[in-house]
Amino acid sequence: MAKQTTAYIGLGSNLGDREKSVKSALEMLGEAEGVEVLRVSDIIETAPLGQANQPKYLNAVAEIKTTLAAEELHKKLVGIEASLGREKKEKWASRIIDLDLLLFGQEVINNPDLTIPHPQMHLRSFVLKGLCQLNPELVHPVIKEPMNELAGRLNDADFVLNPSVPQLVCAAGIIGVGKTTLATELSKLLDCKLLLEAYDTNPFMPDVYAGKKELALDSQLYFLTTRIEQMNRDTLAPGQTAISDYVFDKELIYARRLLNSRQLGLYERTYPPFTAQIVSPVLVIYLQDSAQRCLMRIRERNRPYEQKIELQFLQGLDSDYRRLFEDWKTCPVVRKQMSEFDCTKDADLQHLAEQIKCYVAVKD
Repeated sequence: MAKQTTAYIGLGSNLGDREKSVKSALEMLGEAEGVEVLRVSDIIETAPLGQANQPKYLNAVAEIKTTLAAEELHKKLVGIEASLGREKKEKWASRIIDLDLLLFGQEVINNPDLTIPHPQMHLRSFVLKGLCQLNPELVHPVIKEPMNELAGRLNDADFVLNPSVPQLVCAAGIIGVGKTTLATELSKLLDCKLLLEAYDTNPFMPDVYAGKKELALDSQLYFLTTRIEQMNRDTLAPGQTAISDYVFDKELIYARRLLNSRQLGLYERTYPPFTAQIVSPVLVIYLQDSAQRCLMRIRERNRPYEQKIELQFLQGLDSDYRRLFEDWKTCPVVRKQMSEFDCTKDADLQHLAEQIKCYVAVKD
């Protein structure tokens, strides 16, 4: 008996009778020799990628068993597309039917005509939703994480790898959670630029943490200007991978915690014009741990200006960060619980570094 492989096919249509096209493709797939359609996810409507002035898509995912090799199955899919009237046009163009071979068992294939797993499936909520409906524990062969974990990283948004912009990866989380350690180690593994917060050069911060609130605005403006210098569109080149130990959006979190109402009013008028200069991250690594454990690390590392930080302040920051990433749509967010992840362990770091490679685009 020929070997059977479980594979997953993504289906999409945004021209003509979209539902009929999807159902016709499924019928033809089921009639193909060596293919058995096992299950199909719900058909959902989604916004187009790439060209926003297109009609919306209907999308679904099919689970099949096949005795065909991956390349043979791919040819079958191309034949079904042609039979239903798909014309090969430029990338992101509207189409009567689109059939993508998402997964073929746990095989990893990279050749000029076929890449498996589909190289951007982990960035598509509409694909991951269908896969989660069929098999949420199914593990991505390259990223080595289950589909429900990958879906949670997207927060119902869809993203596209874009090598024409800087590939900024940001570590985020409260003071003492391990951002600098993580960013430093990942920069070595990924051989990329490292951007560190200017804590040690900020002349105002020790006094602010010592209680001199009149210098809080000076401290925030110092951080703002240094971050703009680091994350400016003219500083980071298109396609260049860089990793930072902060996310720029934390600016307002700290401003609202540290500034009085008069200072905050001035800061909030100063802040917006600069944000247009900042590179948006392509990925955030959000480190999470209890405020108590973070305070313990702060005490252990014994930086003089941090020793007056109180538990209540860290708890407030934790709530602020949770709200920030609750409805985050800028880029995927990889959440790491520090009770399960150790940024000093080679195995944990290597696994994360390999995943990051799937979320950044290398310029040709």
